[in-house]
This record gives sequence, C-alpha cells and structure tokens, in this order.
Amino acid sequence: MKEIIKRPQSFVGSSILIPGDKSISHRGLILGAIAQGLTEVVDILEGEDVQSTGKCLRALGVKIWKEGRSTWIEGVGRKGFQTPTENLDCGNSGTTMRVMMGVLAGSTIEATLFGDASLSKRPMKRVCGPLREMGAEIILTNENFSPLTIKGSALQGINYELKIASAQIKTAIILAALQAKGTTTIFGEVGSRDHTERLLESFQANIKVSSGEIHIPGSQYLKAAKVIVPSDPSTAAFWIAAAALIPNSQLELQNISLNPTRTGFIEVIKRAGVKIETKTHIQNPEPIGKVRVQHSLLKGFTIEKDEVPSLIDEIPLLAVLATQCEGTTVISGAEELRVKESDRIEAVATNLRSMGAVIETYPDGFKIVGPQTLKGATIKTFHDHRIAMAFSVAGLVADGETIIEDAQCAAVSYPDFYLDLKKLTKENP
Repeated sequence: MKEIIKRPQSFVGSSILIPGDKSISHRGLILGAIAQGLTEVVDILEGEDVQSTGKCLRALGVKIWKEGRSTWIEGVGRKGFQTPTENLDCGNSGTTMRVMMGVLAGSTIEATLFGDASLSKRPMKRVCGPLREMGAEIILTNENFSPLTIKGSALQGINYELKIASAQIKTAIILAALQAKGTTTIFGEVGSRDHTERLLESFQANIKVSSGEIHIPGSQYLKAAKVIVPSDPSTAAFWIAAAALIPNSQLELQNISLNPTRTGFIEVIKRAGVKIETKTHIQNPEPIGKVRVQHSLLKGFTIEKDEVPSLIDEIPLLAVLATQCEGTTVISGAEELRVKESDRIEAVATNLRSMGAVIETYPDGFKIVGPQTLKGATIKTFHDHRIAMAFSVAGLVADGETIIEDAQCAAVSYPDFYLDLKKLTKENP
C-alpha cells in the first residue's frame, strides 16, 4: 500500500484519540497472563505488535477476550503455561520476543519463538546473557538471533549490571527474577522506561526501586489487577511535530502518558523553540495529562547519550524536525537505532537525502544543519513503522508529492495513522 502526502494549509485538531501506549499494552497482557485471577486492561493498543503478544499468550493456554474498551485476561497463576502445540510467532515485535524470553525462562515448559525477517535480524544475545546467568536454558540461532528455543528451568537470583539502557532487557530480567530463588538486583543503565516497575506494584509484586538499583525478591506470584492504558506519547509525537512545523497550526491532545521516562521528546523540542504545554491530571501509577502545541519558529538542538533512552523511538522524527530548524542539530549516543526494526540511522539518512536534504551520519547518530528545503520523493520505509510515520510528517512540509511505500507498516503501532492524518490536514486548493 502506498500513501501520497502533500503540504496542507494547516494542521488543526482537538478530537483525535491517540492509540493506547504500546509498551504498557504489552506489559498489561503479559502481567495479566502470569497473574492469579482476572485482569482487565482498558484501552489496549490494537496494533500488530500487541496482537503478536496476545497470540503468543493464547498459544500458551491463556484465555484473552475483549468486551468494549476492556480486554480481559484469565491469568494462569500457579498452574503455569501449557506447552504450545506450535512455535510462537512474535511477528515484528521485539518487545514480545524479548519479554517472553524472561517470562518463559523459569517456566515448566519448552517453547520456540520466531519472528518475521526484520525481527530475525535483531540481537537476542543481550537478553539471553543475564537469563543464562540465572540458569535459563536458551538456544539461539547463530548464538544471537531467533528462532530461539527456551527450556524452562529453575532460576537463581543474580546481581546484574545492565550495560544497555533497554526497557526490554530490564523487563525480561525482572520477570525472570519473580520466578527465581533468592533476590535479583539490577544496577547500571536502569533509567529506561519504567512501566514494568510501575505496573508490578498494581499486581501486588514486591519490587524496590531506589538510587539506580532495582531489587526483586524471587518466588513471587502476581495478583490480577486493572490496568488503564494512556495514549502513547511516542505516537502523539508525530502530530506534535506536524503542528509545530506547519504554519497556522494548533493542536490539543488528551490522555497522553507523561511518564518522565517518556517525555524526553517534549523536553528536547522545548529547547528547539516549540511552543508546547503539558498538564498532568493523574499521577499514579502512570502520570497522564494533556498536551497543547502550536506552530513555532525552530532552532537547532543537541541530544546526547543520557537523553536517548527517553526518546529513542522519536529520533527519526526529530531528524525530520531538525531539517526545519535554524542552525545545527547533533544527535549522538544513539547507536541502539542501528538494531531497531531497521537501521534507523541509515533509513533516516537515505530518505532525507532522497528529499534533497544534507545529513552527516555517525555510528551513533547524525548532524543536520538547517533550515533545508525538502522536496517530495518516494520514501523507503524499510518495513519500519517509525520511518513511515516520520517521513509522512516530512511530506507535510515538502514541496510536491511525497509517496510512502509500504505505508501499511504503520499499523504495527498506529493502525489508523493515515485516516487520522487526513482528518487533521486540509489540502491546498
């Protein structure tokens, strides 16, 4: 499927409902599946990645059904998962595969996980390493990739220094630790998104987070909970950027997650001169509120390694934004972009250059000097939803038509992205 994007007259909206947060949706399903009792997850994301998690859990004997806005999960609790009759298809979802590795590591069953061509190229040894230290039996393809097989084992708590700021790795260790004997302590790069830690308190888990360390006593069983899924700030970012870039635009979005581990994008664009306001209405377990933004004159900005975990998904979009900023933008410390759904540094560079922009790339980021005039072009998405959506925003400020190839890949996190784009824009007469 292709989508054609043109420069609109304006970008105005106050009624768009941003889909539920992808990270919290995954975790609500998984925690509900291992808990004792009936868990309700409200406003779950219906994207393909979250559906992959649901399919894997159903294959393990978990009953999941939907009624209106609520998704219900009948947790397996102490009885544990059933041995699947087929391999578990994680689709394009790295979160599904990596977090399920932690869930299955201490189970009583054996299962094989696989994914699509993109997921099969993404590194899994980084998750496998700490789980093996705990006693997990995991067989990887070429000692780093999927398909991978997990044989449930008795686990032992460990002290582990996390050297990559990855919420997926952190969550896999935490969920394995719940099943282990003894206490697990995680330290090091633990400042990535903290939805797992917050949600576990709702599921009555014993977990302590303090001064750069996470302590998880083992041999725990969760109790069912109700999870309210706020709107995804990484998804809202596309419309926020569009409103900032397009003259005469203003936008108000409700029910957005304002978790401090997810608001790095907002903090950075404030430095870039974007007129944006946030107001928090709910504090626990997830800060939730509204965001207002309007067209702004922009200036270059700098992002360094310590900020990257809070905005890793938004960096392709920030690259597009940088082309319209006055001055130099430098993003560094983002080498994780190389091993996402695509090599996002190269994907960004390839597509910006096709639009006539100049960008200098590095192993861990890039430099852009603006403002630059973008020209409509045919965009290669590399089957990556973030690239598709970021360059759809680029098309809104480019001269001429921009064609997004393989546009349906946006459904991974935002099934109605192009429908909402049409609602929010009015084409030039």
